[in-house]
Amino acid sequence: MSGQLITKPLGEIVEFQRGLTYSKRDEVESSSNIVLRANNIDLATNRLDLTELRHISNKIEVPPSKKLKRGSLLVCTASGSKSHLGKVALVDDDYDYAFGGFMGQLTAKPIANPKYLFYFMISDTYKEHIRALSDGVNINNLRFDDLKPLQVPLPPLPEQQRIVATIDEAFAGLATATANAEKNLENARELFEGYLNSILADDSFGSTKTLGEVCGISSRLVDPREPQFIDLPHLGAGNMASKTGELSEIKTAREEGLKSGKFLFDSTMVLYSKIRPYLMKACRPDFQGLCSADVYPLSPNVGQLDRNFLFHLLMSKDFTEFAISGSDRAGMPKVNRDHLFRYSFKAPSVEEQAQLANKLDEMSIDANRLVAFYERRLADLAALKQSILQGAFSGELTSPPSRAIEEAAE
Repeated sequence: MSGQLITKPLGEIVEFQRGLTYSKRDEVESSSNIVLRANNIDLATNRLDLTELRHISNKIEVPPSKKLKRGSLLVCTASGSKSHLGKVALVDDDYDYAFGGFMGQLTAKPIANPKYLFYFMISDTYKEHIRALSDGVNINNLRFDDLKPLQVPLPPLPEQQRIVATIDEAFAGLATATANAEKNLENARELFEGYLNSILADDSFGSTKTLGEVCGISSRLVDPREPQFIDLPHLGAGNMASKTGELSEIKTAREEGLKSGKFLFDSTMVLYSKIRPYLMKACRPDFQGLCSADVYPLSPNVGQLDRNFLFHLLMSKDFTEFAISGSDRAGMPKVNRDHLFRYSFKAPSVEEQAQLANKLDEMSIDANRLVAFYERRLADLAALKQSILQGAFSGELTSPPSRAIEEAAE
C-alpha cells in the first residue's frame, strides 16, 4: 500500500443480510434444513465449527438470501457474552446451510476482496470498534448500522490480493510455530501429571486407606466481623489457580465486607475447592485466614498423612475423576463431603510421603517453568499475528516477516 491511505466505510463495501428467524418448535432431530448459530464460529480461530449443527423442519422454506454464500463473512450479531459479539468467520466452501437470526452475513462488493475483509475483521482495529460499541453498556445485539461507519483501508484490488497473499504466507508460518508451542506446552503439563499419577498408582506402597481415615475437617465457623478475624485474609475458589495451587487477588474480610460465617484455617491445612472439581483447585497456605463455605479446610492426621502429599493427592487425575463422579448439581457441580472422605488410595509411610512430596514439588517447579515459557511463546505469537495485521492495514507490510516468526518460534 503506497501513497495516501484510502479508506471507505464498511457500509459502502459490503451488503448485509440478517439471518433466519424460527421458533423452538421448528427444531427437529434431523432434516435437510441446517441452520448455523453463534456457537458455529470458533472464537479462538475465527473458523466455522460444524461439529454441532441445528436442524429445523423441512416444512420451512429457507430463502436463498438466508443461506451461506461462499466468500461471504458470517458475523455473530447477538450473544450473551461481549467477547463473542462481532466474532467473524470466512465462509470457505459451498455449504447448503442457513444462518440463524442471531447471525449476519456480509457479502463483499466487487471493489473488495472477501479474504482481505476477513483479515481486517479479525484485526484489533475491528475488535476495538466492537468493544467501543459495548463499553460500559450491557449490549448484546449488533446492528448493521453499528458496523457501517467503520473505516476500512481499501487499496485497489491487485494490492488487496498481494496483501492477502503476504498474510497467508505469514500466518502459515505462525500456524506451524503455534502448533509446536501448543504441543510442547501439552508435553510439559503431561510430564508432571504422568509422574504424579504413576506414583499414586504404585501398588508396592502400604495398606489402602480412605481419606477419611487419615484426614478430617477440624475448622470452626467464626464471625468474620469480629475484631480478631476481620483483618484476616479470605480465600475462596476464585483465589486459587487451577492445578498449580497459586493464590492471587487476596483480600481481607474487612475489604470484602464479609458478614456470613467463615471457616478458620491455618498453615497445617490444605484447602480444597469443592466447586467444579474438574478445575482442580487446592492450595497450601502458609498463613492463617478464613475460607468460604465452598472450600474444604482439610487437616491431615499427624503421623499418618503428610500435608504436601495430601495436596498432590488432591491434584491427581485419579482423585479428580473420583470427585467428579460424586458431584451433585449439574449446573454448579460440588463435591459432597461424605463422598470426598470415601476416596481410597495406597498410603506409603508418612516419611515416604514427605520424600515423594518433595520430589513432586521439585518436578512441579520445573514443569510450571516450562508451562510459563510456552504460554509466553503463545502470547508472543498471538501478538505477532496482530502486529502483522496492523502492518498490513497501515501500508507497512511489504513481505512476510519471516525472521520475526522464526525468532518467536525458537
